[in-house]
Amino acid sequence: MISPDIERHIALAGVCQAAALVQSVARKGSADAQAIETSISSILVTAPDNPQQVYGSLPNLTVGFNTLLAQLDNESRHKDAEITRYVASMLSLERKLSKHPTALNTLGERISHVQRQLAHIDIEHTQIMSSLASVYTDVVSPLSPKIQIAGNQQYLGLETNQHKVRALLLAGVRSAVLWRQMGGKRRHILFNKNQILTAAKQAVRVIS
Repeated sequence: MISPDIERHIALAGVCQAAALVQSVARKGSADAQAIETSISSILVTAPDNPQQVYGSLPNLTVGFNTLLAQLDNESRHKDAEITRYVASMLSLERKLSKHPTALNTLGERISHVQRQLAHIDIEHTQIMSSLASVYTDVVSPLSPKIQIAGNQQYLGLETNQHKVRALLLAGVRSAVLWRQMGGKRRHILFNKNQILTAAKQAVRVIS
């Protein structure tokens, strides 16, 4: 069991993890494989018993909690405006999605289809990444101005990386949905920053 403080912010770490992974894939062409699998898998956990179940275990969110710390800690030398933009964009997308019942229904149907695919192929299969990327492109992305991804065209030009980035953006929106369900709001990042920082530091200690 994890503490209520960590549990309350686990989904925000999920959003941060997706943002950090998008940046890594776009800039370097690769990212932490376990973190990617965790984020992608979270999209397909649609009826969890608790928030931790969405991500498997706390260490699977190491990238997310470290990113959260780096972004919010006043003493951090690793604040990244690009990460902040990705997080803000995914939270904004989730708010727009929550107000579109038709899009939510379509999203549920499309994710159910991908869940059925998993009976035949592993989650790492390129077909799963492609399917989730198309869900993002067809259902979620049109709700808002497109999120502009900065990076190295050498990597962003590859179709596999394009699919990975879109699937990770979908994972970020999924975590944003969970965060809202847990009572999280965008203003909390500003007004409850110390509380979030304390929880993130506690999570990093537990993980290490």
